[in-house]
Amino acid sequence: MTAAVDVEAPQIVDGLPADEYHADRTSISSSGLRALLAPGCPAQFKYDREHPRAAKKEFDLGHAAHKLVLGEGEEIVVTEWEDWRTKAAREERDAIRFDGAVPLLVHEGAQVQAMADAIRQHRDAGPLLNLPGTSEQSIYWTDSATGIRCRIRPDRLIVLPQTTLVIDIKTVADANPDACSKSIESYAYHQQGALYIDGVQAAGLAPEGARFIFVFVSKKPPHLVTVRELADQDQDIGRARNDRALRTYRECAESGVWPDWTGPVPTIPQLGMPAWAALRQFEEYIGE
Repeated sequence: MTAAVDVEAPQIVDGLPADEYHADRTSISSSGLRALLAPGCPAQFKYDREHPRAAKKEFDLGHAAHKLVLGEGEEIVVTEWEDWRTKAAREERDAIRFDGAVPLLVHEGAQVQAMADAIRQHRDAGPLLNLPGTSEQSIYWTDSATGIRCRIRPDRLIVLPQTTLVIDIKTVADANPDACSKSIESYAYHQQGALYIDGVQAAGLAPEGARFIFVFVSKKPPHLVTVRELADQDQDIGRARNDRALRTYRECAESGVWPDWTGPVPTIPQLGMPAWAALRQFEEYIGE
């Protein structure tokens, strides 16, 4: 877990299995950079990186939808089971996971197929994804300011004469624009978008600049789709967050110290309610 010494040339890798991409510890991804910043911290990031967790069921629908839309990713196996409650069902599920595929229940298979169909048939998402491009391409480059090797894996990369489009598919509980906006803040998707734009530009894949396009698809019928471009201001904020995370990563790697949220302090810090709650209650109970 060390910073790069020599500035390596950008590298574009086709066909790299997803598990190899995610297991790479010679570079850092968007999810790693986001985990270094609050509400995460370097100590938790380091532990999670050294102790990778088993696949989470909540990610299965997203992985399956990506596979059906993009044609890349883990294989999907739709079982005959309605649930995983029986021993036989769980044994088959675990065997499918062991083989590196995504197990789905019968109704989940129908759900992800409907989600994929909704994306393909959408007035904006369908034509975008029909443009010639590359799916799940791994891109590596060295951040010039810190010497840290970075990596990204865009869902779909479309290089056009006038611009490069980075398409990112998000499966969400609710695809209404307000909920999608909250998701950008909650999961720091603006940080991801800025890194992806910087990565494709560093790799020479965006001579005329790049745009980051979200395709949000709802998990609930009728699986409505919202297509939006990441706002310029949010790109700037995301880029600033990435810069801080990269510098934090370099400092931790060089010192060997991976602090928690507080770090060494001379006294115990105070903790109170969120600012908005404190202001509301102050006005109600103290202020006149």
